[in-house]
Amino acid sequence: MKYCEMSPEQLAAERASLQSRYDELKAMGLKLNMARGVLSAEQLELTHGMLNILSTKEDCFAEAGTDCRNYGILDGLPEMKKIFADMLEVTTDCVIVGGNASLNLMYDTVARNMLYGTEDVKEPWAGKKIKFLCPVPGYDRHFAICESLGIEMINVPLNSDGPDMDMVEELVSKDDSIKGMWCVPKYANPTGDVYSDRVITRLASMKPAAKDFRIMWDNAYIVHSLYGEPAKQLNILDEVKKYGNDNMVYVFASTSKISFPGAGVAVMASSPQNIAAIKKVMTVQTIGHDKLNQLRHVRYFGSMDGIAEQMKRHAAIIAPKFRLVDRIFTERLGGLEIASWTKPEGGYFISLDVPEGCATKVYNMMSDLGVTLTPAGATYPYRRDPKDANLRIAPTFPPLDELEQACEALCLCVKIAAIDKHLA
Repeated sequence: MKYCEMSPEQLAAERASLQSRYDELKAMGLKLNMARGVLSAEQLELTHGMLNILSTKEDCFAEAGTDCRNYGILDGLPEMKKIFADMLEVTTDCVIVGGNASLNLMYDTVARNMLYGTEDVKEPWAGKKIKFLCPVPGYDRHFAICESLGIEMINVPLNSDGPDMDMVEELVSKDDSIKGMWCVPKYANPTGDVYSDRVITRLASMKPAAKDFRIMWDNAYIVHSLYGEPAKQLNILDEVKKYGNDNMVYVFASTSKISFPGAGVAVMASSPQNIAAIKKVMTVQTIGHDKLNQLRHVRYFGSMDGIAEQMKRHAAIIAPKFRLVDRIFTERLGGLEIASWTKPEGGYFISLDVPEGCATKVYNMMSDLGVTLTPAGATYPYRRDPKDANLRIAPTFPPLDELEQACEALCLCVKIAAIDKHLA
């Protein structure tokens, strides 16, 4: 029966039964983790051979004869730029290769605009009232960048095909203090949603009141399909050119979930004008990023074809985990009308919505059991979920048996929280 159809006596009896099982789990002293999109040990092993690929001094020279042990090449090895250009479907003059984390490039980009302004409006954002649009639920680290730099965040609902564009267009057209917007366009964090071509076209064709408005296009999961070929989308950098918005978008990606999260290679792409302006500032900031690591990636993968094959190996490991979560949620929560969850075709997360006002309670109950989740509220700016309903589930790190145990515990906590709300 649905909980909403049960009598108070039936709910109380069900609550007592669930509490008994909860107490049993608590006595087991679980130590399980579904908090972040961390690669499993099995995934890390896929790329272990990369660590030995530069074994002699002769191995350390790039195609053009560059000794990668030395200084130089500010924007990345040409062959690494080529791989990323193919991934992002751009030309190499639109690409800058960074260090191991795209998050670092994103932070630097916002901070650079705070200090120097943009290519279109050379006035620093700092010292002004600056706002960013944030599709929600979204990525907590995007929100942390804004919060740390004093940028006000405005929630925009994220639909299954992308952000609510009626709201986005109205806001940016009227308010010149809105300088930016975060987007995870493919297999969004945490919902797994894919922006439709219609949404991408509307984003590309906007005429913001702020001439220095920028879209932060975090394409972290561009090749991260779970069940086949990655979803196809319009290329945002091609689209903005059609509407005279060439400089409006910065694109970011990395190999963090392709090779090693702690030793991957990051990339950003934008218009040639933006790239030139960014490199001008970078010459003061750095002499160049780790070319030996770039060379390792080039030698190991060879091309985008090599990366595509690697992603099939990753999918073979993690797709069964996503199927497991969906199966357990369906068996334990399906039909009760107390929870809903996404069924992503790619990416690293599942978005779970529990009854309004219950996410924090579920999180705390799971913590008491010894199961670590991403904190309730993390998928919203300032860690404030207005409904206290959303939880981000990360299935990739635990082995299947531990993941099953954690999901069973999670369903138990959701049921208890839902019953308590009904009884209240």
